[in-house]
Amino acid sequence: LVPSVVTLNDRGDVVAIGNKARERSMQDAQHTVYSVKRLMGKSYQDVKKESGLLGYRLVPADEGLVRVQIGKQMYTPIELSSYVLKELKKRAEDFFNEPVTRAVITVPAYFNDAQRHATKDAGRLAGLDVLRILSEPTAAALAYGLDKTKDGTVAVYDLGGGTFDISILKITGGIFEVLSTNGDTYLGGDDIDRRLMELFITQIQ
Repeated sequence: LVPSVVTLNDRGDVVAIGNKARERSMQDAQHTVYSVKRLMGKSYQDVKKESGLLGYRLVPADEGLVRVQIGKQMYTPIELSSYVLKELKKRAEDFFNEPVTRAVITVPAYFNDAQRHATKDAGRLAGLDVLRILSEPTAAALAYGLDKTKDGTVAVYDLGGGTFDISILKITGGIFEVLSTNGDTYLGGDDIDRRLMELFITQIQ
């Protein structure tokens, strides 16, 4: 519903979020940030190899973590994620016509403790009391209603903007246990788009 895309100007103002930001990315790639989830809890060295694949600029911070540079402004992945969460918070408040202060946030199953902690920090920065960080495969199984079916073992595929992975869940009495998860963090929609673009360029040369 709300793509994790943010456009900022050189002064640090948020210009657009979600679909509007995605539309602007074609004309204003250097000011539009996407797939920031890949940067959560990572050092600059962890993501240095993909810096040339992004329209925006990645730079190292003093403590070794990665920053996104827009103009002269520097942003942490946590800050950028918080802008998307703030937009979700606002939409929920507009829909329910009351304040929204608590949330459960989903993350990829492969996220480590540092990445989960960074996501929780982004939620706090957005003004949310993060009750729980839930694995996306578990959330998908819950949304599909598998907790109300018979016990068993389930495979959940996840093809997202940045990843393609699979998780094996065991359901016992409505309780979910992630038995195993694996995947490719560079085989998501963004990567497929890039390969199609490379193929197109090769064909017209």
